Amino acid sequence: MPNSKTNKILLYLSSFFIIALVLFAVLRDNSSKITLYEAKKILDNHTVKKVTITKDYVYLKTDNDIYKIASSQVKPEMFINHKVEVGAGSNVIVYILFAVLALGIGSLIFRWWQKRGVIVEGGGVNASRVEIQNAPLEAIKSDVKFSDIGGISDVKIELEEIIDFMKKPTRYKNFGARMPRGVLLIGPPGVGKTMIAKAVAHEAGVPFFYQSGASFVQIYVGMGAKRVHELFLAAKNSAPSIIFIDEIDAVGKKREGVRNDEREATLNQLLTEMDGFEGQSGIIVIAATNKIDVLDSALLRAGRFDRRVFVELPTKKERAAILEKYLSRVPNDLEVMKIAKMTVGFNGAALAALVNEAALLALRQDDKKVNIDHFHQVKDKVMFGKKKLQMLSDKQKAYRVTYQAAKAIVATYFDLPFEKLMLSNEKLTPTVDEPLIKHELESRIKMLLAGVVACGIKYGEHASSAKVDLDEAKELVEKMLKEYGMGETLIYSIEQNEALTSKLHRETKALIEKMSDVMIVVEEKLSEKESITKSDVKEAIDAVL
Repeated sequence: MPNSKTNKILLYLSSFFIIALVLFAVLRDNSSKITLYEAKKILDNHTVKKVTITKDYVYLKTDNDIYKIASSQVKPEMFINHKVEVGAGSNVIVYILFAVLALGIGSLIFRWWQKRGVIVEGGGVNASRVEIQNAPLEAIKSDVKFSDIGGISDVKIELEEIIDFMKKPTRYKNFGARMPRGVLLIGPPGVGKTMIAKAVAHEAGVPFFYQSGASFVQIYVGMGAKRVHELFLAAKNSAPSIIFIDEIDAVGKKREGVRNDEREATLNQLLTEMDGFEGQSGIIVIAATNKIDVLDSALLRAGRFDRRVFVELPTKKERAAILEKYLSRVPNDLEVMKIAKMTVGFNGAALAALVNEAALLALRQDDKKVNIDHFHQVKDKVMFGKKKLQMLSDKQKAYRVTYQAAKAIVATYFDLPFEKLMLSNEKLTPTVDEPLIKHELESRIKMLLAGVVACGIKYGEHASSAKVDLDEAKELVEKMLKEYGMGETLIYSIEQNEALTSKLHRETKALIEKMSDVMIVVEEKLSEKESITKSDVKEAIDAVL
């Protein structure tokens, strides 16, 4: 609370002031000033125990008192029979006082810094400092425009109404219409939900308050709720404004009976704040999540997040629009649609990373422009992460070549999305969540089984590295029968699973045997270059069929 903080500061300042006064009273120059006549008299009486000479004064110390006389009034021969010391006089006291004050101010600053974080100790182990108070809740002036974001035409249409309301609230009020209090952006990571919210704030010309849902989850009960209250208060003071809560699922998960006082208190505060401001107050809350299924139903009811905008992975046309934005800053010799075609499953963030990696590669190779080969070389690095080919023996490499060649041939035969296969990558194409027809799923499973089948035909065995593909193949078969109802009956059974897996394995084996001549060509190229493009494989298949 502000009052208690002010009181603490005043208390600290008062304490140091009192300490300084006490030190001054104790250490100040409390000697009595005397004349030359009085000094001679005291010296003649032999009561002086100690003589201290400074630049300005000579101090005469007796059993009971301390006297001082100006140094200019005395002569050295006056103290022949006395012990004389050279001192710094009253300057010492000043220095001591300054040192005490410096230490006091330093400790006050240290105490303030320490208050910003709490050192948590438990079980004899020092945990890292936990920062209770986040950065001040200040509005951000967004500089992101809708024109800076490619491939979100549908989302723009949904949000234009929000922007118009922020610009002309009176128009809606006079008509008796109320804008939604909350807009929920739903979509996978990396599709640009935060950028979209910033663009809305920029287009509307209003302050933008950004907070992550995780920033509300504190170790002390009440701190998250306090943070929510401060956020809404700051937004109201700057209205019209936009509050953006990223990863709202961190604080807005369903309450399922598992007690979590801090999270529940924070969620309750959020619900209260959203109920507490009027629809015409000029505040709109935008939140983002990729897990709408875990959100509490109280957040999703009408009057809170009552408008939902789905931000999906970009289509080929949208990927081309996004790539255009990023490639406009890079010298290139490219057909954007070709890059868009080879980036199925990429989100906006991945496309940005792809262009950047291609540009870096072109610089390393001293090329003047980025070309399609640069994209082929870095695509797998962006999709799956850079992975070096292990140190394989000649026999292990032969197995690997056969395994990858079979996958490339089956993927090309069924026209699965890939552009280039590297010998070092287990995955050939990314897993996609978009709806697929039964024969498309079966084609993918055959591609996943192709390596094992080919090694079985040629060597009678396969390597343990097939685990990744086999796990995905088994998972897809189970989903087809259990979740998608693509079996002979809608009721899942182990027998159906075994029958479908065996059928696809047989069909894959028949296809690989049919492509034996193609396998020879593809294996040779893979063994030599450790990579092969889809067009090279297609050329080999067309030559045989």
